[in-house]
Amino acid sequence: MKRFLYLGLVLTGLLSLTAFLVSLYRSWQLYMLAPEPGTPLLYHFSLYIPDNRNSFFDGIIKGAEIAAAELDSAVSVHSIDPQKNELDNAAFTGVDGVIVCPYLDDSLARRQLDKLRSSQMPVVLINHNLPSDQPWPFIGINNFEMGRRIGYFLLDSPGEIGLAVVYSDKAPGIFAERELVEMGISASLGGRLSGSIMRFRTNLNPLDAEALLAAIFRSPGIRIGDSDPGGPGRALINTIVFTDSNDTTAAAQTLVDLNLVGQIRIIGFGGDSGVVENLRKGIINASVVINSERIGYEAVHSLAALRTTGFTSASIDIGLDIITEDF
Repeated sequence: MKRFLYLGLVLTGLLSLTAFLVSLYRSWQLYMLAPEPGTPLLYHFSLYIPDNRNSFFDGIIKGAEIAAAELDSAVSVHSIDPQKNELDNAAFTGVDGVIVCPYLDDSLARRQLDKLRSSQMPVVLINHNLPSDQPWPFIGINNFEMGRRIGYFLLDSPGEIGLAVVYSDKAPGIFAERELVEMGISASLGGRLSGSIMRFRTNLNPLDAEALLAAIFRSPGIRIGDSDPGGPGRALINTIVFTDSNDTTAAAQTLVDLNLVGQIRIIGFGGDSGVVENLRKGIINASVVINSERIGYEAVHSLAALRTTGFTSASIDIGLDIITEDF
């Protein structure tokens, strides 16, 4: 009996010793993987984007964080709000550089950026460029090219094209360069347009497109689709381009509710799950997709190049894709 008790105590001791040794080994591994205490980050950058958050800006943030991690650096995210004056105070924060997505008021944005320039703060613009005698480095898309690509896609549509573009406060960069978008569309379509491109705008409400479309479809001055009879002074709309993913999804639901699927061609924006689902159902015809993650990624690397060498590319066009149900 005593022999079994003795063996039990020995086994228990051996198990405890083994667990202790494994614990020591794991602790040593964690210690070896941990960075040296007090090791400073290489850079700290700030990213200033509009107050509204959607998947497009989430992608920019994600790309910036990935690039910062690669560079052993950090990026902090701030909202551009004229009431908070955060961008006005960026020059006094001590960061190594700032990435700015200018919002709707170009004159205010330019004044704030000139203030940063006078303080020798490295600046990179994303999504919307501002003309200047000394241009800031820019990462984004060419909005004229976006309009041109949309126009080329629509060339296969039969008959005249009555086109409306719905801009949004949720996509301030595209709204700020709306003339370039429309110039690109007109350059591609030329005489295929039934008249001038009609321009509409939604606010920050993700469902505002529903109310807008309902108002457009009820307007006595507009005929919807090719089957709607014409009349003096009635403008044709059979194609609508959206510049925000939330507006695209809301518009698709409105078409379903009003039984207008197939009568209105919809060119949407974004590759969100809601947009893709409506593409596959045939409710919308195509969608413009911009790799916003790459915008944030390239912006951080451009700032790092400015800090390291004093130089970076003047402009990086990340391009875009137009996807359909077959993508």
